[in-house]
Amino acid sequence: MAIPVRTAVLALSLSAAVAAPAPSQAADILGTWLTKGGKSHVTIEPCGERFCGKIVWMKEPNDAAGKPKLDKENSDEALRSRPILGLPLLTGFKKNGAREWDGGQIYNPEDGKTYRSELELKSDHELGVSGCVLFFCKEQLWTRVP
Repeated sequence: MAIPVRTAVLALSLSAAVAAPAPSQAADILGTWLTKGGKSHVTIEPCGERFCGKIVWMKEPNDAAGKPKLDKENSDEALRSRPILGLPLLTGFKKNGAREWDGGQIYNPEDGKTYRSELELKSDHELGVSGCVLFFCKEQLWTRVP
């Protein structure tokens, strides 16, 4: 009994789809990253059509008095009482190429300022994070947390 061509093509297409490897998280920026110096973990996730990241772990989450560290350097006085743990750090990134994201901003709680930022996936386990003022950029390498 002959199999109709349409059925054979459908069967081959389905078997190819099943055999093809699924895209891994490693090919994207989604997930949790260890920042430079091991000070914190930042989880990057979708926020609408863009990508954002927040601080989800800190090596030293408390101040000398044992209280949670606050965003005391923020230029907006109303935000100085918010805890750094859970703080939005990366906002508004859009994918621009196979391994690059731009159009975003990075907030630096150490100086209370927000900078134009770009992200580049250097490898499956390293993320280049740039903060820029005018044409001057400073890059850090973050590593993926397994």
